Amino acid sequence: MNMTTEHELPVSMRAGQVARQSVFPLVLIVSLFFLWGIANNLNDVLIAQFKKAFVLNDFRAGLVQSAFYLGYFLVAMPAGMYMRRFGYKSAVVFGLALYGIGALLFWPAAELRTYGFFLFALFVIASGLAFLETSANPFVTLLGPRETATQRLNLAQAFNPLGSITGILVGQHFIFSDVEHSSAQLAAMSEAGRAAYLAQETGAVQLPYLVIGVVVLSWGLLILLTRFPSAHVVDDATPAASDGVLKRLLRDRRFTWALLAQFFYVGAQVGVWSYLIRYVQAAMPGTPAKAAANFLTASLVCFMCGRFAGGALMKYFAPRRLLATFSAINIALTGFAILLPGNAGACALVACSFFMSVMYPTIFALGVEGRGDDERKLGSAMLVMTIIGGAVLTAAMGAVSDAAGIAKAMVVPALSFAVIWLFAHRQQANAAVGH
Repeated sequence: MNMTTEHELPVSMRAGQVARQSVFPLVLIVSLFFLWGIANNLNDVLIAQFKKAFVLNDFRAGLVQSAFYLGYFLVAMPAGMYMRRFGYKSAVVFGLALYGIGALLFWPAAELRTYGFFLFALFVIASGLAFLETSANPFVTLLGPRETATQRLNLAQAFNPLGSITGILVGQHFIFSDVEHSSAQLAAMSEAGRAAYLAQETGAVQLPYLVIGVVVLSWGLLILLTRFPSAHVVDDATPAASDGVLKRLLRDRRFTWALLAQFFYVGAQVGVWSYLIRYVQAAMPGTPAKAAANFLTASLVCFMCGRFAGGALMKYFAPRRLLATFSAINIALTGFAILLPGNAGACALVACSFFMSVMYPTIFALGVEGRGDDERKLGSAMLVMTIIGGAVLTAAMGAVSDAAGIAKAMVVPALSFAVIWLFAHRQQANAAVGH
């Protein structure tokens, strides 16, 4: 689908007709938020599963997130360029193709029992998701009347945590087994028995990802065959990547602090969720991964509830003040998890998700607040690229865990929340003096 300007829409097409014609296409695009939520949070299951199937240390297991978020980082800008050249629908279909192919690659990766092959498959999936996230958000706002664009986008985003919860449930019930062996037990097994056990654990991911791949590719075909209404786009901006705009942004301390805060937020969120199962198993020895995953499911429910609660609270409190309060609470919660590992510490990490829920959109909004069109576009792209924090800080947590234990690794998100608090505090100070 080629992008068209507003004046190219048929004059006879009334707003009501546009809305009616957009209903089915809108359902197809909104479903994408659910689909990429599944992929994002299945990674938290894969870290625990691959640690067992390939007998990995925490650093190497954390490379699951590194490969995934590296894909986001490297492909986000090319996805935006592709979208501008070929249109929203084409970018969505291409993204779903990459997502589906990456999921299908899990089958040969399991047959070969090659960890690097799995990391490559995750990179392909993430590349597809970069296309989907870059195109689906603005596409939703164009599929219907302008006056309800924000409402449509909020509705679409509500499906993302539902997909996340679904991903955890899929992993918990269709990937995790109830059979877990310690290093001593594995060493005591015969070579054939050990190989059979590890092959079985590796192969557990094949069927779930085969189903995901088939569903995603089928959804892409359905979108390809569906007639979409013309999207109205007014492109009156100068080239977003101009040196002048970039220099202005990088010289703006408010914006560079937003980049820093967003980098550490994504790292903290991904790190806490990625190692929560590992934390529970270490803090409560004997807990199988399948049972420990209940804590992760509870975290995602808290995250979803926090989004609704945070939105309501912002009617009464300034976003920067709420961000400062929530980040301070999370510093305390992660500190508690470090000092008192166990059931109480695990519950504290679950509670972190409630207070993390408002951080990404709030930091994003504060970063681009009050900017012109050029700065907003380039600034938004740069803020999206800070998702690489999920790769860097998750690997850092794995290294700390290997050296000092998983509880001590929570110092990484604790410090990350401290950076976010500093950002929010600076925002409050600037607001007080009118900057």
